[in-house]
Amino acid sequence: MKNKDFYNGRSVLVMGIAKSGFAAAKLLRSLGANVVVNDREEVSKNPQALELSEDGFTVVGGGHPLSLLDGTELIVKNPGIPYHNPLLQEAEKQGIPIITEVEVAGKISEAPFIAITGSNGKTTTTTLIGELLSGTSSNPIVAGNIGTVVCEVAAKATPDQTLVTELSSFQLQGTEEFHPHISVLLNIYEAHLDYHGSKEAYANAKARIFANQKEEDYAVYNADDPLVTEFARASNATLIPFSATKQVDGVTIVDGFIMFKGEKVIEIADLSMKQNIENTLAAIAVAKLSGVSNEKIYEELTNFHGVKHRLQFVGEVKGRKFFNDSKATNSIATKKALDSFQQPVVLLAGGLDRGNDFDDLIPYFQEKVKHLITFGETAPKLQDTANKAGLKNVTVVDNVEKAVPTAFNLSTDGEVILLSPACASWDQYKTFEERGDIFIDAMHKL
Repeated sequence: MKNKDFYNGRSVLVMGIAKSGFAAAKLLRSLGANVVVNDREEVSKNPQALELSEDGFTVVGGGHPLSLLDGTELIVKNPGIPYHNPLLQEAEKQGIPIITEVEVAGKISEAPFIAITGSNGKTTTTTLIGELLSGTSSNPIVAGNIGTVVCEVAAKATPDQTLVTELSSFQLQGTEEFHPHISVLLNIYEAHLDYHGSKEAYANAKARIFANQKEEDYAVYNADDPLVTEFARASNATLIPFSATKQVDGVTIVDGFIMFKGEKVIEIADLSMKQNIENTLAAIAVAKLSGVSNEKIYEELTNFHGVKHRLQFVGEVKGRKFFNDSKATNSIATKKALDSFQQPVVLLAGGLDRGNDFDDLIPYFQEKVKHLITFGETAPKLQDTANKAGLKNVTVVDNVEKAVPTAFNLSTDGEVILLSPACASWDQYKTFEERGDIFIDAMHKL
């Protein structure tokens, strides 16, 4: 661990416990910081808060009183807490730095970082990079928004390892000096406006991934996304573009082959996961920059079937290919999923009604969807969208479990049955994972 004394003696407020706050509090105290932990939930109702309290931490629960700022030199906040929180607004007025635990991780890690962000595809790309680097001299540790707290693994990482980290806009906005050796920016769509306030603020948070890179670092970016390209070109890093539609000096497609700077890497026909081509191109760029052989890349890409609930290929029944994209909780993600297929799609969609319409799906209903099977609170809205699109093949069912056999009976050999709901799951299911698991189980029952 480097910079062991950086936080020694400093008064740090860890705001928001959860996994990241819990890990950050433990780490900062081990580095000699004077740590106070704060959460909006009462301490008695929070097992992690109780554990920290029993371990000797000062834990303040039940809200975020401004008195916590007295004597505070630094705030490490949970990524999910928005900056318009009154305590954070007052801290900004007082000039108290506000960071996320990713910044702490970058400060103390002896291992270099590969950092991945984007509106869609982060988890799949991060997981795939981890697989491509596994068993190589990179010795990857996969962490971040994907599940394992970054600062927790960074504290134990050694110089011969690599931290492969999925990072959200929430995490990146709280960075100051965080410096990945390889950064990946996949795409930027309009998202999380309730948190960031505008698309511009959201995009600027994503672009923080490039902020501290130098010429000896690499910025892997999607050359098919104009905003991503604009941010990348402002970076000081060596640029490595990827494109699924045009020739670029990075990773591109020529005559059915994926190429890295003119070198054939793998034929698209050999990919086990053809539906996530942009994620694959980005992962190949990172693998080649990390010295991974084409043989290793071929081995992994012919066996990788995606991440569960994220455009995951789950099986084939009598010529119908089933894909579980339950993580698609907005229409942007559903459009991305539909773009992945050339063959006719029977789309399963619906869920929690958040007050939005689905008019941006109209062109996709016209060009991509053979039959819409809808369920949940938004079924009437999705029916209305289908009517506007001129899609007459619409069936309403009670739930996902009933949608699967219905989709099978309405489809034929060679078609895709896709669960990509464009909605959150909470009207009928506890989580998108539960919804996806029900889809998978229903497919197996066929």
